[in-house]
This record gives sequence, structure tokens and C-alpha cells, in this order.
Amino acid sequence: MNALLHKLWSVAIVLLLLPTGSPLAQSEPAGISADSVLQQLPGASLKKTGELIGQLEQAGGAEMRPLFEVMLAGELYFVKESEQIIAITKTERRTYIGRDVFGKAALGEFTSREIKKIRVNNRLRSQLREMLARIDLLHGSKLAQKQAVLAMLDDLNDRNMRLLTTAQQSGVDGEVARLIDLAEAMVQLRDSRVSEERLEAIGVMSGQLEPAVRNQLQRLVDDAQEQDLAVRAAAQKALDKISERIEFFGQLEQLFFGLSLGSVLLLAAIGLAITFGVMGVINMAHGEMIMLGAYTTYVIQQLFPGAIAYSLLIAVPAAFLVSGSVGVLIERGVIRHLQGRPLETLLATFGISLILQQAVRSIFSPLNMQVVTPSWMSGSLVINPVFSVTYNRLYILLFALAIFAALVVVLKKSSLGLNVRAVSQNRDMAKAMGVRTEMVDAMTFGLGSGIAGVAGVALSQLTNVGPNLGQSYIIDSFMVVVFGGVGNLLGTLVGGFSLGVANKFLEPSMGAVLANIIVLVGLILFIQKRPKGLFPQRGRAAE
Repeated sequence: MNALLHKLWSVAIVLLLLPTGSPLAQSEPAGISADSVLQQLPGASLKKTGELIGQLEQAGGAEMRPLFEVMLAGELYFVKESEQIIAITKTERRTYIGRDVFGKAALGEFTSREIKKIRVNNRLRSQLREMLARIDLLHGSKLAQKQAVLAMLDDLNDRNMRLLTTAQQSGVDGEVARLIDLAEAMVQLRDSRVSEERLEAIGVMSGQLEPAVRNQLQRLVDDAQEQDLAVRAAAQKALDKISERIEFFGQLEQLFFGLSLGSVLLLAAIGLAITFGVMGVINMAHGEMIMLGAYTTYVIQQLFPGAIAYSLLIAVPAAFLVSGSVGVLIERGVIRHLQGRPLETLLATFGISLILQQAVRSIFSPLNMQVVTPSWMSGSLVINPVFSVTYNRLYILLFALAIFAALVVVLKKSSLGLNVRAVSQNRDMAKAMGVRTEMVDAMTFGLGSGIAGVAGVALSQLTNVGPNLGQSYIIDSFMVVVFGGVGNLLGTLVGGFSLGVANKFLEPSMGAVLANIIVLVGLILFIQKRPKGLFPQRGRAAE
């Protein structure tokens, strides 16, 4: 009884808010309730189902939203024996798990013989989307109201306009109010024959980025039967303004993609810059340190399949330790015996890279591995209808800057950083002053390799993890280091973002391969003028 009274109270509130003449304001015939309508759904024809869900919207209002969502998703069933309406989730084992539509309480497993699906066709799906939009507009949050108005812009019929007017009278503000004003302007442009009113409507629509606005203006410009030349000219001017804004946000999108690529190059190159600046070693196995970091992320997710949301937080220090430890072993086992022989060092590290690749193939197989992106990194941050930034790239950009800042603090404020700077500027003098240069070499190589492993964690969120992952970035990493200045962190930062942005701005017009070639040629010409890069290393070691 309490539930029924609550439903009737909700219906009364909705009817008071709606204007006279609205289809939702028309009262149900006496004796009809949501429960009685729900009892008619099992076995109803598609046409009858459309009528029933319309009655449910009028009788239940916002309380019927869970039912409409389940029905739109194709998960609404009924039990054949009792005709109880339930929601069904199919599992990978082809079992049917039932739950209550409204309370979401678990109802156990069902067999395919015990249940039957309530059919939904395209007409019903369209009807359900409209009803969900209306419910969100009247009862939802501001975000839900905004999405509801956006959905209605493509179908501004009399019923939807009455709902928008009702919502406007109820006191909406901000973005929702702007969209409702925009919808009214679109209707005014469509229905009015008065030139001044149509010009006023075009003024409101000018510069708006919603696709429905642009489509309506384009149809008006292309309409050969449109006799009002002033209106057509105003519509064309509004379209030009929209195109300019779209082009501007397109450039912003390219800039964001360039900064995103630059952040990856920064993470990949920053460790190489340290080792190359301090030890003068061309480490061809640096890409494999990135690969080890990516595989560490994959292993962490396999060990904690139920904690995907936190797996990256565990993978970052784990990848740093794994790649850093391998880096120290390489330095202690191979590189220190080849000090002063750069060609032999290059060949040795190239051989190590092949060994690491084959080891990964033997352990994990040569196939690419898929690393799951946590929910908090999925999706996009929508700025406007034509510009959005993906969360994974945004987080990686912020993560790269945080790693860079942490490394700068370590090199500037710690004893390790002081020793690293001393050895990079004058190895012999530092050794004479008591600095254990061999230990500094090992720690530096481990630090650079560890940061490369952290770069692998970031790359695992952008691409598949495979044995050849590091090879895709080793050449770009060397380009960043040479362009920015060997051993200079600021140069690595500027070089990484500069090359990333240059690549992304050239790709749309020239393609990825030609863009890389042009960037490489430009880098070669730059090095001819400034052989030591943007920010050359200081000290006797640079001579």
C-alpha cells in the first residue's frame, strides 16, 4: 500500500509540472495502475508492448526508469510459469542469472526453458530512448538533463518541446538552459516565416557546435526553394563561424595528441638521457627495459585479476624494480668491462636486446598480450561536442610530468644526484675527490632502466604488449636525446614534446611515415647547425 501511495504521489507531482495538453498530463483511465500494466507485458505483441510502456511512463514516471533501461538493453524476460518480470544476465557459461528489475535483488539461475524474452524492435528502442530522455529531463541530475536535451535536438516535435518548456519553467540553469534556448531557436527557424524571427534564431545558433544545429543550417543553405536571401546568407555566415570553431578545436586536438606522444617519448628517453650523459653508453637494450616494464604490468594484472583498478598503482614500482634490477645486472656484468669502447658497448647491448626479446617470447609466447585499462582511465573528458580528451592519454601526460619532476628533485637534492652530476661533468676529478664512480655508474644505469620500465607501464595502456614493443621507441628516444642535448633533462623535456607535436601536426596531411621522415630530416639539419643540441652539456666531459 505504501509503495502504491508513493507511486501515485510521484505521478501527481509530474502531472502538476506538465503543461496542459501534454500527452503526459492526460490522466490514465480509472483503475489502471503500473502493476496492472506490468501484468500485461508477458506475451504482448510488439504493437501492444509499445502502448503498455507508454502507459507505464504515465503511471510510474521516474520509477519505471530501471525497467526501461533493462528493456532497452534487451535483458527483460518473464518466468513462464508465474509470468514474473525479471532482468536476465547471460554469463560466459551460457547460464541465465536473474535479478529483480527494480530492487536488483538476485533471483538465482534459470534455464532457457523456464524464461522467455520480452521482444524489442527498433521502433520500441526509439520509443524507450525518448522516454528515458523525458524522465532524465524532469527528474535527473544536471548531467542527465543535458544528455536528455541533446538527445531531443534531433527530434524537436511538439511533445518534446512541451517537455523542454516545462523543464525551463522549473528553473534549470547553466548548460541545460542554453541548450533549451538553442532548441527553441531551432524550432523558430524551422517553423517561422517571419524574416526577422528567423534571423534572430540564426544568431542564437551561430557558432554552436552541436551536430543538429549544423545539419539544420546546412539543409537551409542547400534548400533551393528558400527565397529569403538574407536568411540564407545569415545561415551561411553561421556555418562558416561553426567551421572555424571546429577547425580551431581540431588543432587543439592535434596539440593534445602531440603532447600525449611527447609524454611517451619523454618517459622513454629520460632514462636514456641520464645513462648516455653520465656514462657515454649507447644502450641499444633500452627499448627492452620498456618492454620489461610493460610485461610486468601484464603479470601484475594476472596475479590480481580482481583488482584491476589498483593494478597500475602496484605495477609502477614493480616495473621500476624489475627493469632497474636488470639494468644494474647489465651494467655490472657487461658494460663496466667495456668502458671506453663505445662500439663494443653498442654491439653488446644490441645482443642483450635480442636475448631479452627471445626470453620474453619463450616465457610469454610471441603473441601480443592485452593489458586491461582500469575503469578510472577509460572514457573521455568531453569539452564540447567536437573536442574531447581521452582519460588514458591525459593521465599518462600528467604521469610523465610527475616522473620528470621527481627525477629533477632526486638529481638536484639527493647525494646520488650530486654524484651523478659530478661524474657527468668530470669523471676523473670526481673519482679523485672520493666519488665511487663505479657505484654511480651502476646506480645511474639502474635508475635510467627503471624509468624506462615505468614508461612501459604507460605504454601498456596505449598499445598491445609484445616482444617488439621497445624497438618501436628506441630510435625516437635517441632522436629526443640528441635533439634536446645529451644528458640534459630540460632538453629531453623540450625535445620529447617538440618531436611529438611536430609528428602529430604533420601526420594528417602527409601520413605517419612521411611525417617521421620529415622530422628526421629536419633533426639532421638542426644538428648540422647545433651539434650539441638545444641545451648542450656543460663541464669538461662535454669537450
